[in-house]
Amino acid sequence: MLLAIFSDIHANRQAFSACLDAARARGAQRIIFLGDFVGYGGDPEWTVDMAVRLIADGAVAVRGNHDEAIVAGAEAMNPDAQTAIEWTRGRLSAAQRRFLAGLPLTLEEEDRLYVHAEASRPSCWRYVQSTSDAARSLIATQAHVTFCGHTHRPVLYSMSATAKMTSFVPTAGVAIRLSRGRQWLAVLGAVGQPRDGDAAAAFVLYDTAAREITYCRVAYDVKAAAARIRDGGLPAGLADRLLVGR
Repeated sequence: MLLAIFSDIHANRQAFSACLDAARARGAQRIIFLGDFVGYGGDPEWTVDMAVRLIADGAVAVRGNHDEAIVAGAEAMNPDAQTAIEWTRGRLSAAQRRFLAGLPLTLEEEDRLYVHAEASRPSCWRYVQSTSDAARSLIATQAHVTFCGHTHRPVLYSMSATAKMTSFVPTAGVAIRLSRGRQWLAVLGAVGQPRDGDAAAAFVLYDTAAREITYCRVAYDVKAAAARIRDGGLPAGLADRLLVGR
């Protein structure tokens, strides 16, 4: 089965739509969401409603820290992020907030684990930013492949049977076979707010039969997404950073 895996949509309708179109065009058979549907962006209602519809059609999802903040109060966030959370909370209906609250922190399917942040303590929202971070997450699970988001920067880590770690930034569009002799941690880039210097939206395709992962980048109407942020009265910096992928 060909999976399309999305993380950190952040209420960016334009990026989300472009990634959905690209995944379908490439033959994706199922969609996986790794959380953070909301926060930062200007279209939280549309984004949540789309996610609800897709889950009704067979997609699955886990909860992100921004989703959590909507219903349980924010963890320590920077002022712009906190402003966006409060603004978003006021836009969402009770049913939309219940949807976010009901999402699990982790999901397992066959030899795969889905989590927003990392596997050792999912509710602590730790970032995977180094091989030591990745090792901590991998040691906490028996899954052959763990998929996570949260950092908004794509990286692929692996650990051997003797706990030797590797990491590299994958090239978009190039399939990588995930060998059985290692455990793998695929950190996705962000659909709705990339932070690796590339403004294009990011998602992953994973072929479960071939055990091949492909990191994908998709151009979208960044200016329209930024305008939605400004039109909503959100901090201008949240719009400006979309234009440069930071």
